[in-house]
Amino acid sequence: MPKFLIQAAYTSEGTKGLLKEGASGRRAAVEQVVAGLGGTVETMYFSFGEDDFVCILDFPDPVSVAAVSLSVKASGALRTRATPLLTPEEIDEAARRQVDFRPPGA
Repeated sequence: MPKFLIQAAYTSEGTKGLLKEGASGRRAAVEQVVAGLGGTVETMYFSFGEDDFVCILDFPDPVSVAAVSLSVKASGALRTRATPLLTPEEIDEAARRQVDFRPPGA
């Protein structure tokens, strides 16, 4: 199942919700949303700095991640970034594929 790194920062309204609900409540909410689309939460950590939390999620496909991303961003409570994660074996497979690419100006 494809893995995705999610990095998120709460807006002021999102932070108010976190303070009210607690981190455990937010983790449960993330797990429910992800499971509802056939995925699983591999890990989730709260942090401070540019991001307020990071997690690694397994989803059946990128469209499922996009669906969650659209809903989360529309709420206005979070700013998120999703990065697809690839295994070493997947990169090896990509490296073996022939790509016919011409750089600009060549």
